[in-house]
Amino acid sequence: MRRRPGSSSAMAGPSGTEETRAGDDFDGIPRAASPRRSPFVLLSLFGLIMYCSWAVYRCQFESLPAPLTAEQAGKRGFSEVEAMKHVKALTDIGPHHVGSDALDDAIQYVLAASEKIKKIAHWEVDVQVDAFHAQSGTNRLFSGLFRGRTLVYSDLHHIVLKVSPKYVAEAGDAILVSSHIDTVFSAEGAGDCSSCIAVMLELARAVSQWAHGFKSAVIFLFNTGEEEGLNGAHSFITQHPWSKSIRLAIDLEAMGIGGKSGIFQAGPNPWAIENFALAAKYPSGHVIAQDLFASGAIKSATDFQVYKEVAGLSGLDFAYTDNSAVYHTKNDKLELLKSGSLQHLGENMLAFLLQIASSPDLSGVQRTKDEGISASSSAIYFDILGLYMVLYHQGFANILHNSVALQSLLIWSTSLLMGGYPAAVSLILSCLSIILMWIFSLSFSLLSAFILPLLSTSPVPYVASPWLVIGLFAAPALLGALTGQHLGFLILQMYLSNAYSKRKQLPPLTQSALIKLEAERWLYKAGSMQWLILLVIGNYYRIGSSYLALVWLVPPAFSYGFLEATLTPGRFPKPLKLATLLFGLSVPIVVSAGVFIRLVGTIIGMVVRLDRNPGNTPEWMANVIIAVFIALVISLTMVYLLSYVHLSGAKKSIFLAASVLFGLCLAAVLSGVAPPFTEDTARAVNVVHIVDATINKQEQPDSYVSFFSTTPGKLTKEVEQIGGGFTCGRDKVVDLVTFSVKYGCWSYDDTEGGWSKTDIPTLLVINDGKGDKRITEVSLDTKSSTRWVLAVNTEYIEDFKLEGNSEELIPLHDKSSVDGWHIIQFSGGKKSPTRFDLTLVWANSTQIAHDADSQKNQQSLLKLRTDMDRLTPKAEKVLMKLPPWCSLFGKSTSPHTLAFLRDLPVGF
Repeated sequence: MRRRPGSSSAMAGPSGTEETRAGDDFDGIPRAASPRRSPFVLLSLFGLIMYCSWAVYRCQFESLPAPLTAEQAGKRGFSEVEAMKHVKALTDIGPHHVGSDALDDAIQYVLAASEKIKKIAHWEVDVQVDAFHAQSGTNRLFSGLFRGRTLVYSDLHHIVLKVSPKYVAEAGDAILVSSHIDTVFSAEGAGDCSSCIAVMLELARAVSQWAHGFKSAVIFLFNTGEEEGLNGAHSFITQHPWSKSIRLAIDLEAMGIGGKSGIFQAGPNPWAIENFALAAKYPSGHVIAQDLFASGAIKSATDFQVYKEVAGLSGLDFAYTDNSAVYHTKNDKLELLKSGSLQHLGENMLAFLLQIASSPDLSGVQRTKDEGISASSSAIYFDILGLYMVLYHQGFANILHNSVALQSLLIWSTSLLMGGYPAAVSLILSCLSIILMWIFSLSFSLLSAFILPLLSTSPVPYVASPWLVIGLFAAPALLGALTGQHLGFLILQMYLSNAYSKRKQLPPLTQSALIKLEAERWLYKAGSMQWLILLVIGNYYRIGSSYLALVWLVPPAFSYGFLEATLTPGRFPKPLKLATLLFGLSVPIVVSAGVFIRLVGTIIGMVVRLDRNPGNTPEWMANVIIAVFIALVISLTMVYLLSYVHLSGAKKSIFLAASVLFGLCLAAVLSGVAPPFTEDTARAVNVVHIVDATINKQEQPDSYVSFFSTTPGKLTKEVEQIGGGFTCGRDKVVDLVTFSVKYGCWSYDDTEGGWSKTDIPTLLVINDGKGDKRITEVSLDTKSSTRWVLAVNTEYIEDFKLEGNSEELIPLHDKSSVDGWHIIQFSGGKKSPTRFDLTLVWANSTQIAHDADSQKNQQSLLKLRTDMDRLTPKAEKVLMKLPPWCSLFGKSTSPHTLAFLRDLPVGF
């Protein structure tokens, strides 16, 4: 009997090959089963895959449409050139935060631009402009960034522009398009969010020429107070009469400056994302961003949360994410806004608005929301190369994913039954190679992450040069993945050698070749097993991003089954075809390579503001986050390619190339060729003149300038350049109520000027009743500050009420806390109240004895910080000497340049 060699079965192990009789003809077996593969071809293939991945990223995220002039766009089109005029005008004003004169100027500019749109609108279109003044209000959100806080606002001004058809009786429903005019105190806000305001103004102009055919109105909300806690959106939704007609909300945001504005939140009703996918010219959006945002991994919030939670609206949330390292710093400036960014968002939004405003189905969107949206209706969406958007519902995903998982399990079960015990052991050992690959890849990458802070002047030396992470983390991760899989390959070879030796003796060369080929195939098939497991887990928890597991499972498995597998178990294995790899990886690379690269870039940008409590996060933490993410991506996606490496001479070349790349990047860091920060990609710092009038310091306040950073690393180089008698370390922990500075620098030199004791806020106990329920009344005077935070100790206080100008701002009941404190965060315009009455309801009237010497009585019952946008002489000198690679960082919880601290002890 003669048996000709052929390909192996789809899943069968060595037992799937029938015993060969003595004297069988093995002619051709060594030749057909030769395990040698050209290292040059494999290295070329490796380079091709890397190049294609980068090309996918460039096409998907970097290719932007050409900006159009007003003449090119026409009266009904979108012109970036016209929109950029608005960006320039707003950024020329400078930073314009709530309560500043600059914000008044920005509001007046938007109002004038809106009035101009009203004058040139189509004669069959009604354009209304409302300069809306929002009164005091309370914004309480129960999830996300503002959990455990009550956000109070007053004296906010918004511009609201409504475009509707004049002669359509049923045009009572409206679509909201919203963004914010205000910026943080440290940025002129070209990206966040003057670019959004500019797009909205140009959209309103274009829509006003189309709206005579609409069935619904479009409301453009230019709000203020977003940067202080989403207060503008809340005040509009709860106070403006037009808000009652809104059926759909669209929010425009920026977490960087320019690039493609993509969807990162959609729903809960999928109607909006479905229509966007149909209408958008350059669709951009990924459910993976939505999953990350919902998980809390991205510590941020947008007005869309208010529209969903408070108003119960469905819709879309867009954001620019290019160069996210400039977020809320001085580098959020016009010069860095990439050309084509506004054109991309504007054309997408115009086409989308024209479609949904003309649709008769808009009213049904709100009704469906009122009835409740089932989890199976939520949308899974992603774009392909920025040209086409794939969208399907979770219900269909359940069917599809379960079907693929069941079929995969059926194939595996069948193949294991055919292969018997040896096949099961081979599967286990091939899965062991995956585990080893993960372990070694993570270990090598983490080793680099821990070593880097010890060698470099900055623990995050790659912020200004993100490409450095390729050598610093990706190269070690690749070396580790290859090492781990090589060990798994050797273990699998040992077992297969033992399994083959139990059969009739084959020629040694033939047996050795067959073992290597069999091991190679098991490693390839093990790659699909890891993605199968991830698919099952993702589908069980209804994670939208599980489509990535589907994409990385089906094409490689299909290519293997189509090009490699047979139903005949008695065939000898051949080397895996290169066509199998190319065919199997083409779809996964096109769908996901750009997303993975963009996520790495976004994480690097977020490193600038990673340490929310400066000094509380280990210096290596940022490196660990990036290293782990890169190692996981490499282990998950390179598993198929690496299975081809073991039968070639390319391993040494890959090891050498990766080692050289790591060495070159490390040399660039240590030599200073690639500095960690530059003037355009700056380190986030804060310079705050603090007047501390807390316990034991009320008679003689402690005045000093505090210098700290939310970017990991010491401030040694910065202080050397600033001078001024700064001392750095962890000896002085500064409690700024919303966060603590556990590592920073401080100076007491020349800090008595620029403030007076009359600026210090007061907390006075007016009445302290002691009945069955102890109630304490406190008078709070913030002096001239209209931006302040107050922390209430919930260990002692179970409820409270806040009144201002004889108006109840925070009622009793429904208080939450985080770490034992409830935070009241107030911000408003110049006419906001500064005197308040606080009523405290104690948790236990007998718990606290009035013993001035007791330790408990020295704890703070209330902690207050008031902020002023004022530069003292000392703070001004420090800012003038601030290195160019540093920039002030603003957020809703950080103080301005002058802050006063006051508290009320438990024992009064």
